[in-house]
This record gives sequence, structure tokens and C-alpha cells, in this order.
Amino acid sequence: MNVLDFQAYKNCAEKIVMLTCYDYTSACIVQDSDVDAILVGDSAAMVMHGYATTIPADIEMMCRHIESVARGAKGKFIVGDLPFMSCRTYLPDTMRAVGSMMKARAHAVKLEGIAGNSDTITHIVKSGVPVMGHLGLTPQSVNQLGGFRVQGRGDRAAEALREEALACERAGCFSLVLECVPEELAAEITASLEIPTIGIGAGVHTDGQVLVMQDLLGLSADFQPKFVRRYLAGRQLWRDAFNAYTSDVKNGHFPAADESYGQ
Repeated sequence: MNVLDFQAYKNCAEKIVMLTCYDYTSACIVQDSDVDAILVGDSAAMVMHGYATTIPADIEMMCRHIESVARGAKGKFIVGDLPFMSCRTYLPDTMRAVGSMMKARAHAVKLEGIAGNSDTITHIVKSGVPVMGHLGLTPQSVNQLGGFRVQGRGDRAAEALREEALACERAGCFSLVLECVPEELAAEITASLEIPTIGIGAGVHTDGQVLVMQDLLGLSADFQPKFVRRYLAGRQLWRDAFNAYTSDVKNGHFPAADESYGQ
């Protein structure tokens, strides 16, 4: 898949499937799957490093994860998240961040929000780098939003989100993530845009979906938002395997003779 395929998928009404990924081993498995594209999200700060929000992610962290994923998923389209404040200071600093992520072998970058970012997005795109937008619940703005909550409820908020989506398209975004947006509003925005939308907690009518891998695999302990469907009881399966290994070692059943070396 390449950046042009996103538009082609929308034009022929074929859903786009994205999954987050942060490490080489997982990327190798995704490479062998039918998933279309990978998001190396700043959610890595939470699911891989244990932070409570995405805010601690920085360019060094993101580039390290992008490099790892790129080595394992050589045939997938990779989008890298521009982390907190990387686009809000000085344009040359922003472009250095973008350059670092592209040199780490991302194929595109994702940027949260449009207010104050329109000219930046246009500059990045004109510099030859595809930009994926992100509206609705923008986790880097969690303190301003008052927590992780649905966005776009009410007439005024919905109209603001419609206008922001069009602004993302005008600025040059090749696609747009809609996170935690009412299903009907997400459908309206999707229909109003020429570029494809990727939903996460935005209902079935977006042009594609993205989920966090650890959520899909059921590896999170208590975190299960309404929009997540668990396709595997991963946490229980991993724990059972660890306990079976522990039992075999303590009972002298591992390693067996055929798992040991002779003279």
C-alpha cells in the first residue's frame, strides 16, 4: 500500500484497516497479516512505557519505535505520530522532527488538531511528506479537553468539527483520523470530504478503522473503552503460558532431554 491507495480505497468504497504497532516482533506478525497500514502512535508512551497519557512521548521515542517497526514490516505503509508540542514551537524545529521520523522510515506523519496547524500542515505537505490529520478526541490535548471523552456532541461542537475536517482537507491532509466522535457526525464528515476518514470510536461509516494492537489482543488489564472489540484474551493466554513454564521449571519437567545438549 502507498499513500495513493488511501484515496483509491475511498473511491471504490473499500475499507482501510490500520493497526498500531511499536516493536519489531509485532511488526513481523503484522507484515504477514491482511492489515493495510500501521500507525506507530504516540500511544506507545502509554502501552509500551507505562505513562498515563501520550504527552511524555518525544521525537527520540517515536523514531526508535518507527525504526523497529520498519525493520519488521517492510511491506506495510507506516504512519508516525508527531508527538506533543513538536509542531507548536518553531517551524524549523517541526521540520527537523518530521525529517527525523521520515529518515526512521515512516511513509507519512500524523498531526493532531487543525487550529494553529493549517500552515504547518501545508508546509510539510509541500515539502514532500504526506500528512494524516487527527480530530475529535486528540489525546495530546487531554488536559485541555478535561479527560478522554467523546467530542462533537451538541450543535455548536458538531459544526466546529465539520469545519475543522474541511480545513484539514484544504491544508493538504491525505486522510483524517476521527477519534471518539458520534457515529452520525462521523458519517456526515466522511460524506463531506474527498479524502478518506479513519475511525476509532467513530462508528462504522468512516472509510476505515484503526485500533491499538494491545487493546485488540486483550493485553490491557482494565482498560476497555466502548469502541474496542477484543479479538483475543491475550492477557489470560500469556499468563497461562508463563504459569505453565514456571510449573515445568519448578517440577523439573523443563528442559527435557531433547531440549538439552549432549557431550
